[in-house]
Amino acid sequence: MSQLSRFPLADSILELPDDIQQQMLAVQEKAGFIPNVFLMLAHRPAEFRAFFAYHDALMDRESPTLTLAEREMIVVAMSAQHECLYCVVAHGALLRIYSKQPHLSDQIAINFRTAPITAKQRLMLDYTYHLAIDCGVLTDEWVAKLQAQGFSLDDIWDMGAIASFFGLSNRLVSMAGTPPNDEFYLMGRIPRVK
Repeated sequence: MSQLSRFPLADSILELPDDIQQQMLAVQEKAGFIPNVFLMLAHRPAEFRAFFAYHDALMDRESPTLTLAEREMIVVAMSAQHECLYCVVAHGALLRIYSKQPHLSDQIAINFRTAPITAKQRLMLDYTYHLAIDCGVLTDEWVAKLQAQGFSLDDIWDMGAIASFFGLSNRLVSMAGTPPNDEFYLMGRIPRVK
């Protein structure tokens, strides 16, 4: 077993299809490293492509009401409930960066109900918990509560889709035994010097 996955990994990214190599190199250039989840998922190129296409469609989607930080709040809160160390650490780093709050991801991971977030954000996380952890459904009552807080039907879809997608991600990473990169632990904790 590799330290990054219970499943076979390429000895070098140069052994991977060109499009996957390019995607990894682009991430490496931006982040300074290749996240372990990329290396683990490259075990199956077609699934790698599908995974990251859906990930990017959900997480990079522009919304007038659902911010990048709020999307990451959903990932961190639900990943903590699923006990997925990789996603809590990796997406916790992104949440710290997007929110510019160095403690927020830890507070949400421990207990989103006591974290210093708005009532609107708490409702968002209660809804995603209802769907992803309690195996609930979207009812008219939930729609009314969420819309009363200013969320659109598109936002409600996004929240549910993010929680659902990361349920898949959490299980895959946990199944493979993929650890978070060391770099994620410190990202966003100390403000960058300009």
